[in-house]
Amino acid sequence: MKVLVTGCAGFIGSHITELLLEQGHSVIGIDNFDAFYNKEQKLKNLSVANQNKYFQFLEADIVDKNIFSKLPTDIDFVIHLAAKAGVRPSIASPQDYIDTNISGTFNILDWMKQHNITKMIFGSSSSIYGNNKKVPFSESDAVDEPISPYAFTKKSAELLNYTYHHLYNISILNLRFFTVFGPRQRPDLAIRKFTDNILNNKPVHIYGDGSTARDYTYVKDICTGIFGAFDYINSKKNVYDTINIGNSNPVKLLHLVNTIYEVLGKKPNLVFEPMQPGDVDITYADISKAKKILNYNPSTKLQEGISNFVEWYKEYVK
Repeated sequence: MKVLVTGCAGFIGSHITELLLEQGHSVIGIDNFDAFYNKEQKLKNLSVANQNKYFQFLEADIVDKNIFSKLPTDIDFVIHLAAKAGVRPSIASPQDYIDTNISGTFNILDWMKQHNITKMIFGSSSSIYGNNKKVPFSESDAVDEPISPYAFTKKSAELLNYTYHHLYNISILNLRFFTVFGPRQRPDLAIRKFTDNILNNKPVHIYGDGSTARDYTYVKDICTGIFGAFDYINSKKNVYDTINIGNSNPVKLLHLVNTIYEVLGKKPNLVFEPMQPGDVDITYADISKAKKILNYNPSTKLQEGISNFVEWYKEYVK
């Protein structure tokens, strides 16, 4: 198939791009090299894909409607991962998130409608659940109380997706990713920041008392969820659904930090800080739907994933 991957140079996007190429698909990748983090890392992320003759790259911003005229119109499938990411930065610059995550998604959907492209996976987020008191988080839970602009833009995009599914028969699965980690992780994410501080003999800053918990999900497992969704959409007609892709095993912040110290062979050096605006107490995915519909079964343990990340970090970052 010919697949369009938006955000192809990013953390998840670059992994998916490589795997699609390995499976014999051709990939059109677009990325705008957002200054949120270093362009050099994103170029490294694409180094394997760039060696494949079935990969075509376009540096472009999905907010700019003019770029869509440069794309081929014989696309079979869209994997839409491009987004402004990060909870805390979204509080400082909400308009940027509205532009990219809502308007950019609208531009993609409208382009798909114009060219009768009818299959899409959308990279959504567990942030949509906010401070949901019911755990684990289920796709049927009410998600009407987002606590960051990032979260409300992702929810808004899901609603846009449903409208285009309903009006134009576009098959879409919204995949709500839960705290993805692993090689190529963004510099702003906790595991990468903690690792950087530890290796530079700086203290790790803990926001809160360390009891907050996240459903850390290794990037390889996230990719298996995406491929399950890819196969599911290709086997059905006119489908729409929202599915959690997580690990269903929340890890407390202190346990995470101690695991990183253990993998690095260092003694803990912690500084405790107040909780930050927009942070949630816990993320915890109910993945029963993903197991049933996508045959999804995450298998990477935390320590294994951290070890793989540290190996990548030492080779590509330090």
